[in-house]
Amino acid sequence: MLVQNSYYFFKQALKPEVCEKIIRLGEDRIEQAKAKGVNVEATTMGNNHKQAMERQGLSVVSQGEKSIDQLKTEIGIADADIEKSRYIRDSEVTWMNDQWLYELVYPFLHTANEQAGWKYQFGDSESFQFTKYGKGQFYGWHADGNSDHFGKYRRAIPGVTPKDSNGMYPKGLTDNPNMVGKIRKLSMTINLNLPGDYEGGNLKFDYGPHTTGERYHECTEIRPQGSIIIFPSYVYHQVTPVTSGTRYSLVLWTLGDPFK
Repeated sequence: MLVQNSYYFFKQALKPEVCEKIIRLGEDRIEQAKAKGVNVEATTMGNNHKQAMERQGLSVVSQGEKSIDQLKTEIGIADADIEKSRYIRDSEVTWMNDQWLYELVYPFLHTANEQAGWKYQFGDSESFQFTKYGKGQFYGWHADGNSDHFGKYRRAIPGVTPKDSNGMYPKGLTDNPNMVGKIRKLSMTINLNLPGDYEGGNLKFDYGPHTTGERYHECTEIRPQGSIIIFPSYVYHQVTPVTSGTRYSLVLWTLGDPFK
């Protein structure tokens, strides 16, 4: 899908004290979850994140910001084995549903949707995902959602629909009635850190091999604390490996009807 603006951002949109409040809240919830024995690893559909693959006894290789073709060349893994050995995500997460957070960021979503020219229909949103990336951690190439009817959330039946080892329903299933029949339309990422708190850990886009101009773009323009970036959820992106320090982010996905 071609758009004139692939993303829209607001530099230093949130005040430092608000960012620090969110970081404290997120850190507290991660530690509380750990104390209760709750798994805080950032999962992926298909369980190709680091911890799940290690539990399977696999000899894992970090994808980092490399493409699959680069990995095949560098480590000599055959096509049939590459998916069994590469992990595409390594971080810690917790979830937030605090109403004040929605009230804080929704004006930015509506402004970006209009000013970028997307004017997508959306209504509800999912829970906020607070993510903590330490040294060497990252999230490899992925899209947050599909844009057609095949990408719609379908209804899961609590107590009947089986969950995986991480307590997740199979891909595309949810027990939240507000999500059923919807797709992810817009993705929002908020940088909660001061620029000097970490190195690496940049949001990076892949616009595809047939794009005019640059294919890859690293969004260093949102490094200032409190900066917000919003983009269509079907755009491929990654978080490059953190090389030092700790990166904190807050992510939100809006939901709407499939594109027609």
